[in-house]
Amino acid sequence: MKRSILARGVFYIIILAFALALLFPFFWMLSSSFRTQVDIIAWPPKLFFQPTLQNYQRVFGEQDFFKYFYNSTVVGVSAVAFSLLLGLPAAYSIARFAQKRLSVFILVARLMPGISFLMPWYIIFSRLGLMDSYAALILSHMLIALPVVVWIMSSYFASVPQEMEESAMVDGATRQRAFLSIILPLSGPGIVTATTLSFIFSWNNFMFSQVLSMEKTKTLPIAVYNFVSYAEVDWGAVMAVAVAIMTPAIILTMIFQRYVVKGLTMGAVKG
Repeated sequence: MKRSILARGVFYIIILAFALALLFPFFWMLSSSFRTQVDIIAWPPKLFFQPTLQNYQRVFGEQDFFKYFYNSTVVGVSAVAFSLLLGLPAAYSIARFAQKRLSVFILVARLMPGISFLMPWYIIFSRLGLMDSYAALILSHMLIALPVVVWIMSSYFASVPQEMEESAMVDGATRQRAFLSIILPLSGPGIVTATTLSFIFSWNNFMFSQVLSMEKTKTLPIAVYNFVSYAEVDWGAVMAVAVAIMTPAIILTMIFQRYVVKGLTMGAVKG
């Protein structure tokens, strides 16, 4: 009995240590957003300080933060919507017709560094006159969202019994009708999972927006640069922007956490 209690105590201590290590950067970022520049760079670090809202006042007062928020929302929602429109049928085809080569190709496209696509995108969009446009950002962010949708949903569709759609087809439904009426309603958790993850990846993307957007379509991650200059870095404002960027993603994850976990676990086991 004593040995069991001791083992459980050691287990909880290890879990707590890992949790603190993982959460410490987030708590430090959050606390730094309420510190002055002097308190942030103080050494040794100050555990107790006088909180201030000046950093958030500079972010929301001096910068057009809500414009950046609007741009990120438009790009993220549009990229995810078009990725679902193209990715769901593609994932169904991969799952039902065992198109493993196509699935591997899509996975390779997701694993390749985004910078390898950046120069071709820049040349194409600049010659088409689409630089600093929503179309350029949406198409480039689909390069992130579409493989996520296909990879998650192909494994999820494979876990849905094929007999269900076959019975609908026996009753006279076409394959497309069975897909829309039978498969998609049963795949809600998987769709929520793919939507949430692909939106978060798009929301946090920095590289494509840095090169393809300018003042008109600048997104939230690029807003961090407004507080970085050659002379110094306004760490308080940078931390406040980081908190503002992370908050929608955290809220979205908390709302759909149950569906995300269910979608990932159901898609991991076939049958």
